[in-house]
Amino acid sequence: MSRVRWGVIGSGGIAQRRTIPEGLVPAHNARLVSVFDTDVDTNEAVAAKFGVHPSASVGELLESGIDAVYVASPAFAHCAQVLACAAAGKHVLCEKPLGLTVAEAEEVVARCRAAGVKLGTAFMMRFQAQHEAARRMIEEGRIGRPVYARAQLSCWYPPIPGAWRQEPALGGGGSLMDMGGHCIDLLEMFFGPVERVCCFTNRLVHSYASEDSATALLWFRNGAMGTVDTFFCIPDASSKNALELYGSAGSILARGTIGQGPSGEMTAYLSASGAAYDAQQARAAEDGLPIAPEPVNTYRAEIEAFSHAIQEGAEPPVSGEDGLRSQRVLAACYESARTGRVV
Repeated sequence: MSRVRWGVIGSGGIAQRRTIPEGLVPAHNARLVSVFDTDVDTNEAVAAKFGVHPSASVGELLESGIDAVYVASPAFAHCAQVLACAAAGKHVLCEKPLGLTVAEAEEVVARCRAAGVKLGTAFMMRFQAQHEAARRMIEEGRIGRPVYARAQLSCWYPPIPGAWRQEPALGGGGSLMDMGGHCIDLLEMFFGPVERVCCFTNRLVHSYASEDSATALLWFRNGAMGTVDTFFCIPDASSKNALELYGSAGSILARGTIGQGPSGEMTAYLSASGAAYDAQQARAAEDGLPIAPEPVNTYRAEIEAFSHAIQEGAEPPVSGEDGLRSQRVLAACYESARTGRVV
């Protein structure tokens, strides 16, 4: 199989803006065959733009000679659509969340495993070149023992009629579910699994039912701590999407690497471990070590990695189990926000 043949469910939104033109079209080992969306006009426009077949239903798409499906529909449709793909023997790369609940995510993972199809979760930020470089530095012990991490992802998302992310029954939650999932997944990639959470959510500015504000305190299994802050009520230009990773021998600080773009600014500030105590706690005005590997398009890298797993019979680099774990951590965050307890 020189190229994996792909179909897309949910051809509008992120698929049309990013994953099709930046991922599926240029990927060296993938070929887009068919697309489906409940918005017929949008689907036909996308199909015409990229020269593929506009399927009139999920069933038609699954019978269009494809090997894999990218599911980018609204969150409330993910579970049923992934199960349909699994029943048809198609591999699936699904946008997060895998379902509206942990139970739905568990069913998705179990049914794909039983059907013998590969299931991946679309945490594309893991493929960002600077994030991968930071992960290697942490694994090599360059910042010492992990101590604290912070991930921020915020935007301005005002009330929009019909916006499913603004209704918990359709999106599973608001800013925490939509953006916090990416942040928590990244921090677990750097520092390992989260063991306990304490979370606050609020509807501070906007009037819709989903939360527009969320902060979570994380306790990692290795003893490190972290925070995630995600808001739908901060202007885009005001939030720099900070990533901060601190250890006993240094830090890695970034702005703009969290998001849909291929790169941002990332710098490491490293010191020799076991340095003597400095009573004056002087902060040297040093530039640090820039972390600037060759940028990669995260959507292309994601599609190529999943296609490669299909071709080689290997596990996807970001699996369905990763998506299920994310769902469990997010559910714990919402439980903490609801009950006021550490979960």
